[in-house]
Amino acid sequence: MARARLVCEVVAKTARLMVGIPDYPTYVTHRQTFHPDQPVMTYEEFFRERQAARYAIGKGRFRGCC
Repeated sequence: MARARLVCEVVAKTARLMVGIPDYPTYVTHRQTFHPDQPVMTYEEFFRERQAARYAIGKGRFRGCC
């Protein structure tokens, strides 16, 4: 059962990365390990920030995939 759960987690993580959504648990672990004095964004804040960075939202232009 534990192996099936691990496989599902890896597949989900891979699918998110394939469509450009970084892994939130990895972000949280990184922040807690390397930046413990700084706040950790909520999932919603993290998602919006990553989308804005990917598509250059808020910089006066829209940069799509092409």
